[in-house]
Amino acid sequence: MIKIVIAEDQRMLLGALGSLLDLEDDMEVVGKASNGEEAVNLVKELNPDICIMDIEMPVKNGLEAAQDMKDLDCKVIILTTFARAGYFERAREAQVYGYLLKESPSEELASSIRSIMKGRKVYAPELIDLAFEEPNPLTERETEVIKLIAEGLSTKEIASQLFLTYGTVRNYISVIFDKLEVSNRIEAVSKIEEKGWLK
Repeated sequence: MIKIVIAEDQRMLLGALGSLLDLEDDMEVVGKASNGEEAVNLVKELNPDICIMDIEMPVKNGLEAAQDMKDLDCKVIILTTFARAGYFERAREAQVYGYLLKESPSEELASSIRSIMKGRKVYAPELIDLAFEEPNPLTERETEVIKLIAEGLSTKEIASQLFLTYGTVRNYISVIFDKLEVSNRIEAVSKIEEKGWLK
């Protein structure tokens, strides 16, 4: 019997997923969590074979939880609505066994679980295309600057933290805007996060 823990913050979906998987003869849902931290604790306590996790959850998101479970004897499957290159890259870094999209048919989830139990990795086809998308156009120094912008630091604070002059930082910011084809800090941060370039 394949023992499964599900982590999903939408109650209705959590219940529906649990019921669907319990209908499979060779699967049993042994625990349900509504956030990533609960999921990690349940996996440690119940020692399931598989943990199916959403990404965007309160307290600790699915990617952080997957990272925490890397050393546990449990195969993590990300089940999300988001086909984003950045998320997929972080999921692979966390060594997840599957990354599936919620719009996939439910029987696909059950067959993916069986494949994963045999040691295979299963990724939604849409993600494979995303993985080969454009690389980060920013240099290492520009990435440092955008990280500090994302943390809400002013130009002056960034200059002081990176031991650069105010003018140099302004130049960096202007180059970053050009490369990302954006016109302000908010757009820059949102674009770089969406692309998964902000490690």
